[in-house]
Amino acid sequence: MGILAWIVLGLIAGALAKWLMPGPDGGGLFTTMLLGVAGAFVGGWLGSFLGVGVTGGGINLASIGTATAGAIVLLWVYRLVKK
Repeated sequence: MGILAWIVLGLIAGALAKWLMPGPDGGGLFTTMLLGVAGAFVGGWLGSFLGVGVTGGGINLASIGTATAGAIVLLWVYRLVKK
């Protein structure tokens, strides 16, 4: 996947993670975008490590799912550190 696809996937994953885990997080849209893009990388790595996700071939449901899972993990860690 190209860098533009990772960014788009990260934006989708960040929005889904924020929707699934609503809360009073600071930073707004920029922080959500960064967490989403980082979550796409983390989710892609975890998915390939565990063999449950697809990291190549474009944006599909499997890559969105693993990226969203990664973004949720990062959002959870962000909230723990922020406290």
